[in-house]
Amino acid sequence: MSPTLTTPILTGQAFPHLFQPIKVGARTLKHRLNFGAHTANMSEGGLPMDRHLGYYSERARGGAAMIVVEPVPPHRTGVLTRGNFRHSDDAVIPHFRRITDACHEFGTVMIQQIYHVGAHGDWDNSFEANWSPSGLPSMHDSDGSHAVSEAEIEELVEGFGQAARRAKEAGFDGCELMAAYNALIEQFWSPFSNRRDDHFGGSFEKRMAFSAAVLERIRKYAGPDFVIGMAISVDPSRPDVLSVADQQEIAAWHDARGLYDYITIGTGSYFDHTRIIPAFLYEDKLGPPFAEAIKQAVKTVKVQAESHIRTPENADYVVASGQADMISIVRGQIADPHLANKAREGRASDIRGCISCNQMCWGRRSRDYWISCLINPSAGREFQWGGDRFTPTAKPRRILVVGGGPAGLEAARASAERGHRVTLVEASDKLGGQFRLAGLQPRRAQILDLIGWYEGQLEKLQVEVRLNSPIDEDEIKGFGADAVVLATGSQPARNGYQRALPTVERLPGIDRPNVFSVEDVMGRAARLGQRVLLLDDSGNWRGAGTAWAMAEQGHHVTMLTPDSMVGREILRTGSEFPMRKRLRSLGVEFITDAAVGEWHGDGATILDLLAGSSKHLAFDTLVLATANVSENTLAQALEGSGLEHHAIGDGLSPRHAAAAIYEGRKLALAL
Repeated sequence: MSPTLTTPILTGQAFPHLFQPIKVGARTLKHRLNFGAHTANMSEGGLPMDRHLGYYSERARGGAAMIVVEPVPPHRTGVLTRGNFRHSDDAVIPHFRRITDACHEFGTVMIQQIYHVGAHGDWDNSFEANWSPSGLPSMHDSDGSHAVSEAEIEELVEGFGQAARRAKEAGFDGCELMAAYNALIEQFWSPFSNRRDDHFGGSFEKRMAFSAAVLERIRKYAGPDFVIGMAISVDPSRPDVLSVADQQEIAAWHDARGLYDYITIGTGSYFDHTRIIPAFLYEDKLGPPFAEAIKQAVKTVKVQAESHIRTPENADYVVASGQADMISIVRGQIADPHLANKAREGRASDIRGCISCNQMCWGRRSRDYWISCLINPSAGREFQWGGDRFTPTAKPRRILVVGGGPAGLEAARASAERGHRVTLVEASDKLGGQFRLAGLQPRRAQILDLIGWYEGQLEKLQVEVRLNSPIDEDEIKGFGADAVVLATGSQPARNGYQRALPTVERLPGIDRPNVFSVEDVMGRAARLGQRVLLLDDSGNWRGAGTAWAMAEQGHHVTMLTPDSMVGREILRTGSEFPMRKRLRSLGVEFITDAAVGEWHGDGATILDLLAGSSKHLAFDTLVLATANVSENTLAQALEGSGLEHHAIGDGLSPRHAAAAIYEGRKLALAL
């Protein structure tokens, strides 16, 4: 089925290079901003169901020119996640057809990615040996892999062909093969991982034989009009993966033979996962220089750039400068599925910009859950919430929101979007709450941008915002609201409680004057000495980001954690290694598997949790990154008052910002 172009091309728009049509194979894309492949992990029993349908159709509605649906494994040995689609099973066809039909209604070209990660599989999900060219170890876990025979190679080639056939029968306009990140196809290309001496290894031509066979089989089953793409990546930090020059030669070889229609270039590899989905620690536009290098090497295929191209401004620049023909923005369109339409219509200021935190996208996928988004809780819930859009309420109400942190901001915004009359009162002189303090940590200004977006949206929605306005129980009762949202946040516990010492409710010495919370530090209320001990009982950015800020200010910082590593919770976001590397470069010292037995004012008793021993170390200041406590005084006071009130976010229970924004949206949809 050919997609119909339902959205006219605007002339004179803000991003004239990005919003121009482009021909890719036998299909014409309405513009050059695409939603690239990523694992949403939403299947049910290996089938794409309503969650998938809502997720992809919302991005099509939002204007994405081309959507590459998450990968399907072509073979039983390619299963990598709990949510992988069924391999070798035509039962997926009618379910995918629902998705392609829905997205085609918006003129979106639909592509399905097919992947097999070779040596880097996951036995816990596949219950199969990892198949690879030469039997090298996995970079996913401690497993080795099985060196495939020529008969098994034919089995794999046929699997790719059949996967493409199913994709075509399901209504997809094409498929994209994932060679990126040192997946199976790249393992055949690379002399590091391909050590064969048969038809599929040795010389450059022989190392290309596997991908050529796969691509030819796909053409045989899917026909000449079926768009074929190839996803690759570049990781210049690793000498054991293909270089830029290698990838140029490989791309030129396939291009000269007309084996595929487009190529998309990302960053990172299974050897260094942190650059695959680069968090805020990395610079913007990480991928375009490599796309430019590939573009210089090919003559006919279209080139797509990806990797940390966060905004339509960046995307338009990449196209205008000739670095790439097309752009894939994934996390940006998870954060705001209507990014493309907003940019195209000259409403870039309305785009809810991704903050590159990875907490709910890769952070959930890394634990094998379906993905969502910290700043867009509708992601993955579109089928339940009606997309990332709002149905006007039939009965507008007067809503009072108490607290301007992330929970209160989202509750106020979403309530106003539904047509309620909203007043937000905030005790301090700024919106954002503790989220604003997080935005003051190094390289986290994207959080401040998000708070600025909320401020702009509240103004457009005519929400009355009252700063410097603490409010008590009597004032709330006298306000006359139909419903009150208590987004009052949390406060530092200031008791030094540590999970490693669960029966010690209060750290001895905690009342000394040189003890501060991370909130005190980032709010500039702390008077720090030169030598700082940061007790990190959280394992997340509250501790790590504050340590980074203090080290940049010239303090000698020691981080102490009961965990076996600094940044335990950051591990799930793929950011912990560059974070620790940065802290180490700033002279931050780490003490792991430890607790603080007592604070003496001039140092601390350090407990070694492994050895059961203790020692005294000298410090000038103790900073606490420990669990907060809810600020729930108003919630308690309003109990039994008869006034409708709802506690959300940290005021209900201290958690991550994702929980606060989720609860703000969920409540607003119910009011």
